[in-house]
Amino acid sequence: MPRYNFDEMIERTGTDSIKWLKKHLKDNFGDKDSIPMWIADMDFKVAQPIIEAMTQRAQHGIFGYGHKSDDFLEAAVNWHKRRNDWDIKKEWILFTPGIIPALNFIVDVFSNPGDKVIIQSPVYYPFYNIINNNGRHIANNPLVLNNGRYEMNYAELEKLAQDSRTKLMFLCSPHNPVGRVWTMEELQRVGEICVKNDVLVISDEIHSDLIYKPNRHIPFAKVSEEFKMNSIICTSPSKTFNLAGLHVSDIIIPNEKLREELDHKLRTIDIDPGSFAAVAQIAAYNQGEEWLEQLIVYLQDNVALIEAFLNERLPRVKMINPEGTYLAWLDFSDYNFTSAELQQVMQKQAKIALDDGYIFGDGGEQFQRINFACPRAILHKALERIAIALEGAS
Repeated sequence: MPRYNFDEMIERTGTDSIKWLKKHLKDNFGDKDSIPMWIADMDFKVAQPIIEAMTQRAQHGIFGYGHKSDDFLEAAVNWHKRRNDWDIKKEWILFTPGIIPALNFIVDVFSNPGDKVIIQSPVYYPFYNIINNNGRHIANNPLVLNNGRYEMNYAELEKLAQDSRTKLMFLCSPHNPVGRVWTMEELQRVGEICVKNDVLVISDEIHSDLIYKPNRHIPFAKVSEEFKMNSIICTSPSKTFNLAGLHVSDIIIPNEKLREELDHKLRTIDIDPGSFAAVAQIAAYNQGEEWLEQLIVYLQDNVALIEAFLNERLPRVKMINPEGTYLAWLDFSDYNFTSAELQQVMQKQAKIALDDGYIFGDGGEQFQRINFACPRAILHKALERIAIALEGAS
């Protein structure tokens, strides 16, 4: 079994990486030399079988139109069976060039202007734009922070679901940015409320392969037959295998009627996986598991590093322990900064490019999201900068 070196420092400037683009860092974070730990892509080289498969495809030299081949679909089917013991059929899978496009298509097809979509803040910030830009309204069901762990407010969720204008719920599972991996009981309660009130559940499960033991990801559609028929499950190898730039996602819809409605929309746009996206998914799902298992161990060690560093150097900063994802949600509320003041400390003094908590909506105002999927030397350097910037802060 190959041993992957996640400590390897790989130069990403000059590769059109938006994460490391000097101009973007200067324009958006104030300093071109800021350490970029914002957008959710990893600073690790992908699994060797993916590189080899894409190299072989490139050497073929012809890059015409692609399609959803049986190999492409079966790779996803087999992956979900192995990882989550979830039996899906290849005909349930629709292709979209990423989950954000998929969510836009879904909102357009399954709701009307003026309808409401439930979200649970603080949550992945593109959800807000997707809903607002399509002329729908946000129905916010804020999560509750209870003794360092986020929980759902089911009573409020039920009130929102009972509104006849509420048609959809965006379930972030695992949740970005708070790192929760929802339990069977939690999913059961959400599903029961949504089925009872005819609210379609759109479960964004893009981080579902990045789970830390003893937590276990449960696909929402696996919970019950009723939930399976009242859900659209959004998955992708992009976060798992660091393939975001290839624009590939698998939208899994067991309900034939719902699937045909969305497929009709997608056919009008005429999109299929490109040559490299298809090859990468096949190689990742068929041959990338060893890399992923080693990655998860490395990420867990990075979590331990953050926790130890905060305990020793920054005891006033609290990390919400991530049960999944490679994103840490850091609580700076003990400093009583405003969102603007906290942003200035991170950007101007620490020179770290993080995602400000307020962009994730209500409940995120005194938080920062940090992407710790990077070599440990970079993570330690970033934490040192934060510690120095906060020295003497009241």
